[in-house]
Amino acid sequence: MNVKLLLLFFILSFSLTSYGQGKIEDYQRAESLNGAIQNKILYSPTLFKWLTTKQAYFYSVLTERGTEYRTIAIKGFTKNESFDQQKLAQKLTDLFNKPFHAYQLPLSRLTLNNDGTTLEFNYDNKMWSCDLATYALKEIKNLAYPSSPSYWGDQENDQQNRKTKSPDGRWTAFIRNFNVYIQSTSEKSEAIPLTFDGAEGEYYSDYISWSPDSKKIATNKVRPNKPHLIYFVESSPTTQLQPILHSRNYLKPGDALPQMQPSLFLIDTKKQIKIDQSSIQSQYSLTNLTWRKDSRAFTFEYNQRGHQKYSVLEVDVTGAITALVNEESKTFISYSGKKFRYDINDGKEMIWASERDGWNHLYLYGNDGKVKNQITTGNWVVRNVIFVNENDRSLIFEGSGMEKDQDPYFIQYYKINFDGSGLVKLTSENGNHKATFSSDYQTFIDTYSTIEKPQITLLRDGKTGKIIKVIEEGNIKPLLSTGWKLPEIFTAKGRDGKTDIWGMIIRPSNFDPAKKYPVIEYIYAGPHDSFVPKSFVNDSRGSLHELAELGFIVVQCDGMGTSNRSKAFHNVAWKNLKDGGFPDRIAWIKAAAKKYSYMDLSKVGIFGNSAGGQSSLGALLFHPDFYKVAVSSSGCHDNRMDKMWWNEQWMGYPIGKEYAESSNVDNAYKLQGKLLLILGELDDNVDPASTMQVINQLIKANKNFDFLMVPGMKHSLGGDYGEHKRRDFFVKNLLNIDPPEWTWKSNITIPKP
Repeated sequence: MNVKLLLLFFILSFSLTSYGQGKIEDYQRAESLNGAIQNKILYSPTLFKWLTTKQAYFYSVLTERGTEYRTIAIKGFTKNESFDQQKLAQKLTDLFNKPFHAYQLPLSRLTLNNDGTTLEFNYDNKMWSCDLATYALKEIKNLAYPSSPSYWGDQENDQQNRKTKSPDGRWTAFIRNFNVYIQSTSEKSEAIPLTFDGAEGEYYSDYISWSPDSKKIATNKVRPNKPHLIYFVESSPTTQLQPILHSRNYLKPGDALPQMQPSLFLIDTKKQIKIDQSSIQSQYSLTNLTWRKDSRAFTFEYNQRGHQKYSVLEVDVTGAITALVNEESKTFISYSGKKFRYDINDGKEMIWASERDGWNHLYLYGNDGKVKNQITTGNWVVRNVIFVNENDRSLIFEGSGMEKDQDPYFIQYYKINFDGSGLVKLTSENGNHKATFSSDYQTFIDTYSTIEKPQITLLRDGKTGKIIKVIEEGNIKPLLSTGWKLPEIFTAKGRDGKTDIWGMIIRPSNFDPAKKYPVIEYIYAGPHDSFVPKSFVNDSRGSLHELAELGFIVVQCDGMGTSNRSKAFHNVAWKNLKDGGFPDRIAWIKAAAKKYSYMDLSKVGIFGNSAGGQSSLGALLFHPDFYKVAVSSSGCHDNRMDKMWWNEQWMGYPIGKEYAESSNVDNAYKLQGKLLLILGELDDNVDPASTMQVINQLIKANKNFDFLMVPGMKHSLGGDYGEHKRRDFFVKNLLNIDPPEWTWKSNITIPKP
């Protein structure tokens, strides 16, 4: 009997040691952490502005006494206060009849003008200016009634009766009854029709482009498409008792698109010049028609439906089309994230970005459509072009992966000549860099950090990268004093046993390596970017540090199929979004658990939003042997139900069987494990019907799951209520304990920042 009691004691002791998390004190600590860690990262400015006239950089920085505004002048490289914050605070106090504190000014969008004599800022729904000679305050405009933002799915209205005047002022071009007209600006002139074939079903666009010499115009003849409306019921509006029906134009994969026919007209002869349209069929899009400065031709870019062919085309005054660039891929062209074009000397040459050699690089083209030379080369990627200097035929660009023994996602800055020679490393320190250049590119501010090391801010020479002055050095001692734990950068081999997968590990503030911790992965695997933070932050999207406080190890990594690595790394997503990089993620988590035995891989959870919502549910459908619990928010669960531009880019066109193979709806019957779905009834980013169709199939398959619909919520992780439900769901299903009653939350005292 004593032996049995002793055995039971050891079992209970082990259980308490392993899973003593998820208690009310853990919830309280997680909740208070959010407030405790705010405003604790000192001397790490993030926003800089170059003041051209003053020849200085302006920035704000958090210090021990609050937010300070500083300038660093190029002459003498001196650092000074930008203005007298005490005087400004007093003026604000006098005007608004309430106290303002000099280093806790509740102002937004505060900036200096270029000569450093006037401040502008927003406060109390108004824009204000402050003359720094007298500190007199003046209201500029009322911001209380901002214009309604346009919806991303709305197409441009090219039938608004716009009238476009020629550069020489002699003519006006416009559309009447769907046809192109011109009219002399002299008195009593008659409108002259240039076309007669326009109709409602095939009209000419009133986005009319004049040649600089005023002798030619170009516009598109448009065959329009029908809108695809999705609907939402706002169940609990604040403006009335009854529900409100909303709709949005939301094109989905396979829907028809407008088709454009570029059209050219000569003003002197009033003639239309025929343009061969055969090379621009099955359009996804055409860009605006843009004239050369010498009026010899106009250019536009053609993206073929399916995103496997992308061309830059030039049309001369005879109507002949020349392909200046013909980019083709057997998978996808990442037009939405990696396209770069710069025309040199009015199009005599062109700089163009391409992944044709397996990495995103820059190429120099002639005006004959042939490559003169590759500008950048190597097993690394160009991330962005900052400045093209036509005079000395050089450019400044952001790149990542060139520096060996560094995280390949870290952005560094480089300068190179058009012919590929003379590469200069403007930055190289181990960290993620962000530069702000002076207008003449002679100097720049460089800030760099990692998620493990705080920010360093430097003034550097724009030609050599030489450090001129250390401006600020980040201080995170106040942050660490809260108990907040630094994340760990972790790397392990992916599915092929060769490719490094990079991510981070987050531990709770009361971390005890003697305990066992369930693992929760935060996932976003959209192919349009990479997502693990690379610069120092106190927390990231998903409140990962707060979640860890409940007694979890929280991880995030970028698996194959995401961007900013090689084309082969990226191509894994092609027609295969269900892959989600999971073979790499699982290998990465297993490698971490091999190193850290306190990571309990019998209890692995996952959550994500939007494309991450699709992936988090997909984890249970396609990898139930590894992932046991998932919370999916605002998921695009079937790529046929989601927005056209994003899904056709990665899943292809026309719609193939791959869409069904990647669909959480079609595969819902496979569900194993514990699932919570979260949805906002007014989500106009991802059609809410996508989640409802998953629910329909889960019910038909007699699957057990949980569901939270949030009235009035748009595209979201779930808001505060959804966050609480998500935490409870993981506590209950990974820690195997009942979460505390919700009454605890009203009693908590959140520390002031």
